Amino acid sequence: MSAADAPTRPPAREAAGEMAAGLRPRLRVLLLASAPLVAVTLALVAGAGFILAIGEDPIAVYAMMLRETFGTGYGIGQTLFKATPLIFCGLAVAVGFRAGLFNIGAEGQLTIAAFATALAGAGVVDLPSPLLLPLTLGTAMAVGAAWGAIPGVLKARFGSHEVINTIMLNFVAFALVSYLGRGVFQPATVRTAEIAPAAVLARLDAWWPALRGSPANLSLALALLAAAAVGVLLFRTRFGFEVRALGLNPAAARYGGVPVGATQVRAMAISGALAGLAGVNFVLGYKHFFELGFSAGAGFMGIAVALLGRNHPVGVILAALFFGALSHGGLTISQRVPKELVDVLQAIVILLAICVQQVVERTARRMVA
Repeated sequence: MSAADAPTRPPAREAAGEMAAGLRPRLRVLLLASAPLVAVTLALVAGAGFILAIGEDPIAVYAMMLRETFGTGYGIGQTLFKATPLIFCGLAVAVGFRAGLFNIGAEGQLTIAAFATALAGAGVVDLPSPLLLPLTLGTAMAVGAAWGAIPGVLKARFGSHEVINTIMLNFVAFALVSYLGRGVFQPATVRTAEIAPAAVLARLDAWWPALRGSPANLSLALALLAAAAVGVLLFRTRFGFEVRALGLNPAAARYGGVPVGATQVRAMAISGALAGLAGVNFVLGYKHFFELGFSAGAGFMGIAVALLGRNHPVGVILAALFFGALSHGGLTISQRVPKELVDVLQAIVILLAICVQQVVERTARRMVA
């Protein structure tokens, strides 16, 4: 049989096949992007089961949580305030994840950086705001970066695992701040002196009166700027390409000329700097002093934020807003359901975010194959 006599594929079927092949990448992206939403939905369904088990109406409880969180200016302000440090910590963990590093030390990094920030803000009282604010913010970033770089150096130089290093450095940071605080804490307290007025970050209700009474402040704007900067760094720079290559395949990255050790140290330093900025929400924008235990576990929650946000700056912002709303909403419904419900929901979201992500990635790979 000649080539001319060979059966040909019907044009309609060929066009349909080409269209399906063109849609597959888009469907794959949509599928991957839907994984966090699926995890949150399943977690809320599971939470509804717990609410039913104690004899309450889940629809009424969730409606009350939604109304008190997003239905009032105060609720919105509280959500933004609680989400702000989670954005910083989520970005910190996400940068580490992108480099193939698991930074569990954000809690210690933000604690020691917040302590140094409060000392800088209270110790230099004669500078005007245009100089004192950059000084305090720079202190937060520098101290956080230095503390974050330590496990990076240990990883690059000795191969010591960053998970163990960052966990241990958390305890070192807590103990160091507690020890150094003995000489600077106010009498009979566990807090420092108040920072100078020139170092204070203004509250958002100065421009948005509906937020009056809430502690939301300009550190939220800093968090959004940090997210934009991380997005540019990861996806628009050579260093960001090296970080992502290292996280995907260290051996291939090394073969391609990526300086693995230096990249690990720089990634952990940037991660620490972002975590260090998380404390300014409290120190510069809310209480205007450092206090032991102020963070309420924001550094650890940053891991959940990064996982749910899939290590992308936009996803981190959305995940931080979700956990911020969940945190404040849990307080508003505490008279109807146990406050531990919020902890249960957070744990379920984290577990489902991991499980659903694995299922979605397998499905997406089959679509491409």
